[in-house]
Amino acid sequence: MTLALESAHETQAARASPFLKWAGGKRQLLPQIRRFYPPTFTEYAEPFLGSGAVFFDLASRGLLDGKRVLLMDSNPDLIASYAAVRDNVDQVLAHLRRLAEGHRSEGSRFYYGVRDERFNPIRRSLARERASGTSESAELAAMMIYLNRTCFNGLFRLNAKGDFNTPAGRYTNPTICDEANLRNVSVVLQTLGVELRLGDFSAISDLAAPGAFVYFDPPYAPLSRTANFTSYTASGFSDAQQGQLRDLVVTLAERSSHVLLSNSVAPLTTRLYETSRKARRAGLRPYRVPARRAINCDGSSRGSVDEYLVSNVDPVEMDGR
Repeated sequence: MTLALESAHETQAARASPFLKWAGGKRQLLPQIRRFYPPTFTEYAEPFLGSGAVFFDLASRGLLDGKRVLLMDSNPDLIASYAAVRDNVDQVLAHLRRLAEGHRSEGSRFYYGVRDERFNPIRRSLARERASGTSESAELAAMMIYLNRTCFNGLFRLNAKGDFNTPAGRYTNPTICDEANLRNVSVVLQTLGVELRLGDFSAISDLAAPGAFVYFDPPYAPLSRTANFTSYTASGFSDAQQGQLRDLVVTLAERSSHVLLSNSVAPLTTRLYETSRKARRAGLRPYRVPARRAINCDGSSRGSVDEYLVSNVDPVEMDGR
């Protein structure tokens, strides 16, 4: 790579940011998360991709250059959207421009037409291909981005049938087609040679080598019975899976991987990480950090709440950036 191309890549990496809103997105928590970036690591893996805020932050700092990068999620809509932006950004943008124009003209009526008459039916027709991770549609990715930018709170929610059912949000002028950022994202994904995989988080046990940096951002354990926002896939995320995840984090830590996990300060996660001898023996330490609650159906209930960051990396002082 020439110096000019390197400079262009560095500029686009620095400017690339998450193109999807996601429940529990980590942009506002990055100053705390950066404290746990290991000084050296061989590869990076993120099994719960979501908005990819930590990935984009690492990329913007040049910390992923020359390293293997593996991004995973069990949500086929999410992985297919990343793949389409990486491989067919021009087509994605062309579809997005038309969607943005339709939304400006018809607002929520257009939203429900896209959601119910186009997005969900196409998803159902491609269910088999998407389940195997082989389907990538620029049109479907554009609809995913459009619905994400205009739905209520950016919440990706599926009903029992597996259909996206989040209602339209109330936005005056939503940013639907951010061409500059999507092009930057495409370049970063291509230049870093990012591997995108559809799959369960447990597969990381076989994919991540010793010395890797693995960041886990699972659906949070609910703080109460009525606060469970885990339906990003039709099957949700159970207490048993939270326990399986803890065992996986322990296994990777014992294998000399650098691990970092974020989760709620719920009774379940306290048992799994703060009072667990198994976690302590693996070198894992839980840290409580303040975070702003981003999604709550009651606007008056949004505010500062403690969350867990669990890691075997010794934290450094906050850099304030």
